[in-house]
Amino acid sequence: MMLRPQPSSLAYVPFVSVENMMRLVNAIGVEPFIAGLAEYIEADFRRWPEFDKTPRVASHSPEGVIELMPTADAENYGFKYVNGHPKNMREGYQTVTAFGVLSSVGNGYPLLLSEMTLLTALRTAATSALVGRYLAPEGAEVMAMIGNGAQCEFQALAFRALCGITRLRLHDIDPAATRKAARNLRAQGFEIVECATAQAAVEGAQIITTCTADKQYATILSDNMVGAGVHLNAIGGDCPGKTELHADILRRAEIFVEYPPQTRIEGEIQQLAPDHPVTELWQVMRGEAPGRRDAKQITLFDSVGFAIEDFSALRFVQARIKGTEFFEPLDMLADPDDPRDLYGMLQRAK
Repeated sequence: MMLRPQPSSLAYVPFVSVENMMRLVNAIGVEPFIAGLAEYIEADFRRWPEFDKTPRVASHSPEGVIELMPTADAENYGFKYVNGHPKNMREGYQTVTAFGVLSSVGNGYPLLLSEMTLLTALRTAATSALVGRYLAPEGAEVMAMIGNGAQCEFQALAFRALCGITRLRLHDIDPAATRKAARNLRAQGFEIVECATAQAAVEGAQIITTCTADKQYATILSDNMVGAGVHLNAIGGDCPGKTELHADILRRAEIFVEYPPQTRIEGEIQQLAPDHPVTELWQVMRGEAPGRRDAKQITLFDSVGFAIEDFSALRFVQARIKGTEFFEPLDMLADPDDPRDLYGMLQRAK
């Protein structure tokens, strides 16, 4: 890697563009990047009580949602701006786009500005596979992937890196999406079965990942499709009015969530009573609550994404770009010689 001179002024904020994020990920390798990111997420989950936590601030419209996801510990503040617009794909746009900021709590200055469209896909996959390491049945080798869009390949690579998954059963209502995913993943050494139905996809799978985009109450999996002993990684239902699983599956499963006040609004459990019992993942990672208890148990990760995961991702990127060329110093903050003389700085610029 070529070394980039580090800007001396606090006014210059390191900015990781999409191009530089791709260069950084490819320099490290996708699976090692995901594994390193998972370590940061796990470390932050294990210190969960240290964080400020709130459900994300969402602005909903008939077309989709725009959200802000903030959190902070004693040293750093982070937030992500993210949208979710399922119709975008039909118009040639990404369904999800995002960027994020990491700042110093001590002086409020931004420490990093980064694209997070690609980074969100990587951190979502890292979180899924990290949770799978705690909840998936022992010796799992086969994962069903229902929904073969932008997240699919990242999920597969993450589950191979962290859980040893090598065989995939793919299904999407759009056969072109399945062909795309199968082509990409065969090139990465996976054994692939393309399935015409979701029912066919789940046959013989120990892990079932659902990752669909439509903003609606959907039944991607019906109760009869889920047998004993599987782990469900439900990542598509992530806003009010959007679910993927039949409620009867939830009633049979042990449910694990990131942050209950947010998941009860946005996750699969919006279908259940507000007091339906769930287990928080940070407690499992700290050894304060059990994960998978036996081979017959159905475990469900009701994933909606939480701000601490983005905070972890931003910290990980900040650490990895130091001393590299994978960022640009962005002239983002006014920095007058005299902090009281902002107008004088403006006049001197003439």
